[in-house]
Amino acid sequence: MKSTTSFSRSLIITLLAATLLTLSLSGCATMKSWFGMGGEEIQIPADSLAIKGMDAYDVGDYYEAAKHFNEILDNYPFSPQAMLAELKGADCNYFMENYAEALVLYKRFEEQHPTNEAIPYVLYQIAMCSYQQIDTIDRDTSGATKAIREFTRLIKAFPESPYTDEAKARSRAANEFLVNHEYLVVEFYLRTDKYLDAKNRLKYLINTYPDASITPKAKELLAKIESGEKLGFNLSSWFSGLVELPDWHLFSSEKTPEQPLPTK
Repeated sequence: MKSTTSFSRSLIITLLAATLLTLSLSGCATMKSWFGMGGEEIQIPADSLAIKGMDAYDVGDYYEAAKHFNEILDNYPFSPQAMLAELKGADCNYFMENYAEALVLYKRFEEQHPTNEAIPYVLYQIAMCSYQQIDTIDRDTSGATKAIREFTRLIKAFPESPYTDEAKARSRAANEFLVNHEYLVVEFYLRTDKYLDAKNRLKYLINTYPDASITPKAKELLAKIESGEKLGFNLSSWFSGLVELPDWHLFSSEKTPEQPLPTK
């Protein structure tokens, strides 16, 4: 699979090249504003802001980069550079871990540019905004549920995109998270002597997630409960070692350690 980073960078280069070719049509400031005549504040041209923004972005200074991209959108909303600023502004928020804001910006880009070649990447990033917010298995599972839904949307819409294989792997990892959450609920029922609820939860898990890693263990535990066997002091052993969110590389053809986000 082609690296998602290299593919994304090629999109950036294409967008930036297009802005430079159409500089004469861009929303640059008037000459009076450029040179600060009449005491007015000097206004940086849109193409210069785009270059400054990308320079900061490339070295991981996402806060500074976002300032330049926002300035393009504020001062030159109809310029050729605006589309680049919209996308990279979303990326800056993502890498600053402002996932809620990034999600809004990615969705806005999708709505405003539904046929743009960057849409597969945008759909992937929309899913990643939820994926990055997956909590521990004893808490809210909505992050995993939303991530799976958005990854599935990408996979169905663009099955041949460079992001699809990774989307499938991350979706499976999020699915394992949901299964482990269900299994943890079983432990709660057993510890509170709600054996009927525990059995029903195990049956739900087994039927809903037949291919999950924990399913064979769930079947074995269900058999013991149905036989009337008391787990007693062995109860904890059935729930030890539960993984929160598995490394998605375990479900990928490229099983290498997950790389950290770029340094901010």
